[in-house]
Amino acid sequence: MPVLESSAVVLILWAAIGYGLGSVPFGLVVTKAFGLGNLREIGSGNIGTTNVLRTGSKAAAALTLLLDGGKGAAAVLLARFLAGEDAAQAAGLMAFLGHCFPVWLGFKGGKGVATFLGLMLALAWPVGIACCLTWLAAAAVSRISSMGALTSAASGAVWALLLGYQQVAVLALLLAAVVFIRHSANIARLRAGTEPRIGQK
Repeated sequence: MPVLESSAVVLILWAAIGYGLGSVPFGLVVTKAFGLGNLREIGSGNIGTTNVLRTGSKAAAALTLLLDGGKGAAAVLLARFLAGEDAAQAAGLMAFLGHCFPVWLGFKGGKGVATFLGLMLALAWPVGIACCLTWLAAAAVSRISSMGALTSAASGAVWALLLGYQQVAVLALLLAAVVFIRHSANIARLRAGTEPRIGQK
């Protein structure tokens, strides 16, 4: 954890700003802008990149990935620039929770992977890059997107410690716990051997 230097009011303010940024459902916005229909009625109904890809538009999925990652990074970078590292972590955590549990959608949001990666890149870019590479390696080996996501999330705190960013490790653990909770159905399918592979119809 970073040293707490900001006042409680400042931390609460940036937590609220972070939540507001994170709760913007870019998956819904992008699919509507692309004329792809109601994302809630497509595939799993999730607002994240994987479900946007099920619309058949790789461009929409890529844009959703960038925006969902970008909103987490933006929350961190703005708070760091205007307040400090403690505010950056508060804003980042709440941006992540805002994505997963947006008030506008009845607290039913995405699974947090893109936002997690954006946060890690903004908080400590070497850790973020390591998490991204971990996702790519695990997904490439297993051919299962959720396996890549879970492995990447689980590796965050480990990479933070190994790369000398101990102040990020606790937050990385919290984020990983939420990612695993949000992927509970995927984990059940992985155990049953029924989780679809990348490219599988």
